[in-house]
Amino acid sequence: MMKKLSATFALSALALAAHAGGMESLENFIRTAKTGHAEFTQVITAPPRDGQPSRTKSSSGTFDFQRPSHFRFEYRKPFEQTIVADGQTLWLFDKDLNQVSSRKQAKVLASTPAALIAASPDLDTLKRDFDLQALPDRDGMQWVEATPRQKDGQLTNMKVGFRGDQLAALDILDSFGQRSLLTFTGMQVNGGVSAEAFHFTPPKGADVVQSP
Repeated sequence: MMKKLSATFALSALALAAHAGGMESLENFIRTAKTGHAEFTQVITAPPRDGQPSRTKSSSGTFDFQRPSHFRFEYRKPFEQTIVADGQTLWLFDKDLNQVSSRKQAKVLASTPAALIAASPDLDTLKRDFDLQALPDRDGMQWVEATPRQKDGQLTNMKVGFRGDQLAALDILDSFGQRSLLTFTGMQVNGGVSAEAFHFTPPKGADVVQSP
């Protein structure tokens, strides 16, 4: 009986430690990672619809961020796209269409995955916009689930994976049932990211569309 109780206690302690690990990794990342650069791959899975099976599409590129509120996704394959948040404006450039769209950053980032990446170095600020729940370790990563407190946005749920204090994955579910899994490799923090990466000027001749 004593051995059984000891085993149960040990398993409970391990579960608690795993849960604490995810939150601790998130807090350390937000507090210590001022800038970062990584390669990324993204796999988007659309849910079954009209009798058709689910569909997936993949892309890859580079990712940079600088706290607070600056980031850049540079998609290289299969199509070239650039997403830049410069602290005031969120820019999206589609090279094939030669089209740029822009929106006021403050209106679109509060309850998005980018809010976690580019948030101020303050966990309380993140908790204002997300309900945070530690999850058990999986796939060699520590996980935290982030659910937006604002329920009328496009983001339904997000799981954030860390390897130690390094951001390793974002598993995002939107309100249309579409899942987007981003995995980051070669993450380098606090060095080698130029402020110029977060400046964007629409290319000459591009069609520019401004959203309210």
